[in-house]
Amino acid sequence: MFESRKTILVVEDEKDMSRVLEVRLQDLGYKVITAKDGQEGLDKAKSEKIDLIILDLMLPKVPGEQVCREIRKDQQIGDIPILMLTAKSQDVDKVVGKVIGANCYLSKPFDSVILIEEIEKLLKPG
Repeated sequence: MFESRKTILVVEDEKDMSRVLEVRLQDLGYKVITAKDGQEGLDKAKSEKIDLIILDLMLPKVPGEQVCREIRKDQQIGDIPILMLTAKSQDVDKVVGKVIGANCYLSKPFDSVILIEEIEKLLKPG
């Protein structure tokens, strides 16, 4: 039964935000893997079977923009949907997010209903 659960990788350095996302997504039936910095996020994206990545931009070690670019260049994981969830909320940030390969860009603070809708859209087959 649990084999069909989708796995979401949350790459977020703020512990409280990471925990809120983890609990909320688990409550909705998703398997959640967390990473506290960009390098750990890249490593887990490559070593685990991930269906969606929620990615912060301002991360220690490797910034989110670079994480996104690295994922998009990788033939094994390059098609994983990426939802950027970040405090950067200027229009230019949203454009940059799309240009480097994000499928969706949401600013913090975010509406959890919209976040869930976007996740469900990105995880729909086809």
